[in-house]
Amino acid sequence: MTQHDNDPAWPDHKPTALLVLADGTVLEGFGLGAEGHAVGEVCFNTAMTGYEEILTDPSYAGQLITFTFPHIGNVGTNEDDIETVNMAATPGARGVILRTAITNPSNYRATKHLDAWLKARGIIGLSGIDTRALTALIRSKGMPNAVIAHSRTGEFDLHGLKEEAREWPGLEGMDLVPMVTSGQRFTWDETPWAWDKGFGRQDKPEFNVVAIDYGIKRNILRLLAGVGCKVTVVPATTSAEDILALKPDGVFLSNGPGDPAATGKYAVPVIRDVIKSGTPTFGICLGHQMLGLAVGAKTKKMHQGHHGANHPVKDETTGKVEITSMNHGFAVDETTLPKGATQTHVSLFDGSNCGIQLDGKPVFSVQYHPEASPGPRDSHYLFQRFADLMRQRKSA
Repeated sequence: MTQHDNDPAWPDHKPTALLVLADGTVLEGFGLGAEGHAVGEVCFNTAMTGYEEILTDPSYAGQLITFTFPHIGNVGTNEDDIETVNMAATPGARGVILRTAITNPSNYRATKHLDAWLKARGIIGLSGIDTRALTALIRSKGMPNAVIAHSRTGEFDLHGLKEEAREWPGLEGMDLVPMVTSGQRFTWDETPWAWDKGFGRQDKPEFNVVAIDYGIKRNILRLLAGVGCKVTVVPATTSAEDILALKPDGVFLSNGPGDPAATGKYAVPVIRDVIKSGTPTFGICLGHQMLGLAVGAKTKKMHQGHHGANHPVKDETTGKVEITSMNHGFAVDETTLPKGATQTHVSLFDGSNCGIQLDGKPVFSVQYHPEASPGPRDSHYLFQRFADLMRQRKSA
């Protein structure tokens, strides 16, 4: 059966896109971006800016993003704000859900309309639905599995889409890192963007850092270079022996998508060996979760996840409150943290764990995204903290 069996009274307003939830609910809208269909987990993001960085964040692999801010696309797109490092990999989000149609860009940095940019990257989009209602549904029932579909003709195999949404197993137990990690080792020296100057280069590095790529973002690499690091990025499956053979001053555990317990089957033994070596170690997001697993804690699937550039986090070591950028659907279960692993940061929204450090060791991690792409820069100090740990170890 196809949805067009009964023609609408106003053909010009015939839906050209659908969001089909696993429970059979069908939301009709108007298509944008690439045609076709994609299955994933629906989440909502509360950021008001930075949609290009969000859509190219590899941590969103396997997800369909609902933007709660209604006006998305009005500043266009450009090549500087892309966060994907491995351009041959899955671009990040599988689909995007908007309240209103995309307007023409109005920004001096824009080089392409968001609709054309989505088409070029193979991302399926839908507009014209009540994103507030969808957000409320996610808050009450959790993040649903769904299929997003776009067809200019408005013709859909609704039965097939419902079946695909219902049978998709979901992100729990799914290792998505192979979709986004780099296929080979490479070095990075680009430093953060500066007004009217663009990106710079780190030509006098103080530290040698190895970054394990579980889906790393460009701005993380830029900020590492910005505090004096020559960064060697290695694939997610690189052995501890090969990592330590590079004689790093520090090891970075990157962000990434999927279930940390699934990726941890091969990543956790490597992280444990790095910790044993005494090498300063810093983790973000998925890297934070797998560091937790490496020291004996457990991770859990969250009800609605944390996605946005406006999440308050308390640093329990200083009492300071930071406004942070977040993107995660799993979290470290703080009740399972073993002795020797101290919780350092906590979400002020729900009390979930947002940071740990290992007592007496130069090892720490945070759940949120201190690289602030997009998001506020409150947490940039963490990169300097990593540099200070490396400097202390070198001087010792």
